[in-house]
Amino acid sequence: MNAGPPRVLGLMSGTSADGIDAALLELPGWPALGTGEAFPALPGGVPRGRVTAHTFTPYPPELRAWVLRAMRGETDTADLAQLHWALGEALAAAARPLADRADLIATHGQTVAHHPRPDPARGWERSATWQLGEAAVIAEVTGRPVVADFRPADLAAGGVGAPLVPFADWALYAEEGVDRALLNVGGLANLTWLPGTDAAGVIAFDTGPGNCLIDEVAARAGLPYDEDGRLAAQGTPDAKTLGCWLAHPELAAAPPKATGREVWTLEHWPAAGLSLPDLAATATLLTARTVAGALRFLPRRPQEVVIAGGGARNPTLYALLAEELAPVPLRTFADLGWDACGLTDATREAAAFAFLGYCRAQGWPNTLPRTTGARRAALAGKLLLPAPPFLQDPHD
Repeated sequence: MNAGPPRVLGLMSGTSADGIDAALLELPGWPALGTGEAFPALPGGVPRGRVTAHTFTPYPPELRAWVLRAMRGETDTADLAQLHWALGEALAAAARPLADRADLIATHGQTVAHHPRPDPARGWERSATWQLGEAAVIAEVTGRPVVADFRPADLAAGGVGAPLVPFADWALYAEEGVDRALLNVGGLANLTWLPGTDAAGVIAFDTGPGNCLIDEVAARAGLPYDEDGRLAAQGTPDAKTLGCWLAHPELAAAPPKATGREVWTLEHWPAAGLSLPDLAATATLLTARTVAGALRFLPRRPQEVVIAGGGARNPTLYALLAEELAPVPLRTFADLGWDACGLTDATREAAAFAFLGYCRAQGWPNTLPRTTGARRAALAGKLLLPAPPFLQDPHD
């Protein structure tokens, strides 16, 4: 155990499947790991943690292609088993440079399927979720305890398994007297509404597509993603296509709700005859409009929306979001000074799972049932302990 405040290394790879963010979250004012204390009153200040180190490890092209094939259901069981362990090795490699400074490692893993509700039309009789990346490999390589596989506990309790970060959003960013919405635009987009520091009032849900459709269009153009939104900026949104996409019933459903990349893929959406720039412009406007439209599910308009995720670095999307959200102002973590604590659009989700892992290791429930629809708060995450020294082979 390191001296000083608890330190947890969070590992995050989202639905964009572009690589692994590793964020070392330090938690001044929070109880040390293993003390057995109850969850405390929120410490003072916002934010209530700081990221002291951050790395991003891109997936090699062949690994990313493998993950995307799994998301599309184009892999057999043997291939999935190999991918599960390959991702465990990738996560362990991403963790290793910072692991010696951490008391604990928390990994979200790589989602390849998320079916939050039964869908008899597709033959899905039950809720199910699957995040790949074998945690035993991480524990073995780093020698640190690991918390992994967060979503199943919420699904088992009747929730939709997402979004889970709202618990960490509340614990780290809620501010007395401020109605704030945190927006993450990764492959999918999700929103957390923080009505002051009232945990019981938190609302969170997936709003729909984030970058996933934009990424698919970029791939058709031979690009890994639409860098700086340049492809979309060259095009014009198509009103007919946009109207068709906006009519999806999932967008009109009230929260709690979650979505998956298997829903938001160009394979399911008619867009015949559009040029790639026009298709990118339409997909980008769809993301902005669905995020803005999601504010209707909140009890009142927030005083500000704070953006994080890859979408925050897309100027074309950012401008459309600001326009669609007006008069609610769109802020960045830097606008609020949170970047001074190392909390940025790039570190927010990895830091959130670090906090969820910290709570799991303390034995504290770490979900908000209102945000997922679960019957109760879950103890989300499976804790894996490395072998203690007295059990290790002295000849190793």
